[in-house]
Amino acid sequence: MYVYEHTLRVRYGDTDQMGYVYYGKYAYYYEQARAESIRALGITYKQLEQSGTMMPITRMNIRYIYPAQYDDLLTIRVTIPELPGRLITFRYEIYNENKRLINEGENQLIFLDAATRKPKRAPDELIKKLLPYFAGDVP
Repeated sequence: MYVYEHTLRVRYGDTDQMGYVYYGKYAYYYEQARAESIRALGITYKQLEQSGTMMPITRMNIRYIYPAQYDDLLTIRVTIPELPGRLITFRYEIYNENKRLINEGENQLIFLDAATRKPKRAPDELIKKLLPYFAGDVP
């Protein structure tokens, strides 16, 4: 299982009239953490796209547990629970500075060939980078 942690500080513009992080911002937080988790492997989304792979989201689930507020320092724990095939799943847990779980979610992306827009398997380069994290899981 691959695990990465990303931190970010809540900006004033991310909050609503109640002073809480606007619910729609959590998807953006997931995206930031997801992109950085891939970058930490030594690949970027830009490189994947330039090599002909697109990764649109096919599913997203979010559970709001406790509100985040302006200036909170959040830690987003990103998990890839299994090696990808045609799909890749990312799970998220967001913690506040007090280490309280405030949000959790999951999204699934599909690998598409950029030219044909048809599903394809995960790029070999990505699999090679992820494989060491799943060495004990492979039969």
